[in-house]
Amino acid sequence: GPNLDTLQTLGERVERIVQQVPGTRSAFAERGVSGYYVDIAIDRAEAARYGLNVGEIHSAIMATVGGMNAAVTVEGRERYVVNVRYPRELRDDPERLREVLIPVTGMGSMDGGGRGMAGMGGSMPASGAVGITQIPLGQVATVRVVQGPMAVKTEDAFPVTTIFVDIGDRDVGSYVQEAQEVVAREITMPIGYSLVWSGQYEFMQRVKEKMRVVVPVTLAIIFLLLYLNFRGVTESLIVMLSVPFAMVGGIWYLWLAGYNTSVAVWVGFIALAGVAAETGVVMLIYLDEAFHRRSLEGQMADGADVAAAVREGAVDRLRPKIMTVAAITLGLAPILWSHGTGADVMKRIAAPMVGGMVTSTVLTLVVIPAIYLIWRRWEVRRRPMHPAREALRDRMALTAET
Repeated sequence: GPNLDTLQTLGERVERIVQQVPGTRSAFAERGVSGYYVDIAIDRAEAARYGLNVGEIHSAIMATVGGMNAAVTVEGRERYVVNVRYPRELRDDPERLREVLIPVTGMGSMDGGGRGMAGMGGSMPASGAVGITQIPLGQVATVRVVQGPMAVKTEDAFPVTTIFVDIGDRDVGSYVQEAQEVVAREITMPIGYSLVWSGQYEFMQRVKEKMRVVVPVTLAIIFLLLYLNFRGVTESLIVMLSVPFAMVGGIWYLWLAGYNTSVAVWVGFIALAGVAAETGVVMLIYLDEAFHRRSLEGQMADGADVAAAVREGAVDRLRPKIMTVAAITLGLAPILWSHGTGADVMKRIAAPMVGGMVTSTVLTLVVIPAIYLIWRRWEVRRRPMHPAREALRDRMALTAET
């Protein structure tokens, strides 16, 4: 908002309100207007009576109070600036500052043009100057101590004040949502002022918007690669089932570990989706190999033959799948017990993968073979039977009737 005093008042009110929200560990609003400054307000009309302008008065104040660089001394390779100004005892309080002398050339003239250095306690005309007089600063300016901001922070060209909130054992999303409702109910923002929730919450919102694009694109790329590999939609959809099954295990593990969703967690889920799809592909390749080999050998006539092929392919995949899960789980386990720099982020990346591998194993060894069996049985029923096998089936049916 535009006014620093109003901003500080609003910040203090928000501080008191936020402290009452469950999950708040601490809340502190910046005190912007907390410094004391010497303010010198020049009376232009009074200065004009002595033929002074604002620039001359500023120069005198800078020379006596702020100091002016008179020379540079060289000490070997070092350079030091020589700054000249009044000693501290002549400028340490407002009363002393009011006695600072301003040089005036031609008292009462309007032409200005004062020369020489300002002094205190007497006239100090410059060399060659004629008719130079000095008047105290308090005669042409008001010197007072005012309270003002120690630093002015701006954002989008507007002054801003910050309320720092430390959250305890609670996720940022739900906390900010509740805090927004409480603040909106307790405070009506004046016209021209706005309240923005920043920090980790703002970063989380940006990441959330990006994830709405990244996650669907990732799944689409996985499906495209699967389709290019199998040249069929059914096989690709069966493998894609491994992704939600793996996600279930990752979510359960996050709940057990007490982790909240974050960027690191989503990175872990994306990596988990890739690994789950990979293991599903290998299982489907084993099942397809057994099914097509038996079909070429003429051993694929009914549902029992399909079940035998699925059983053969799934059993062959058992040991590689267990080895894959064990390697991933044991490789990531040390991260879950690590303590050090970056451990918090790495734990949240590893947690979804460890939990997802458990449910992914159940999916790959049980669900995918079952779905594959249903699909291939339906396909075999619709496939026209070979004449020799059809004749054999008729003879067996006739024998059973006899």
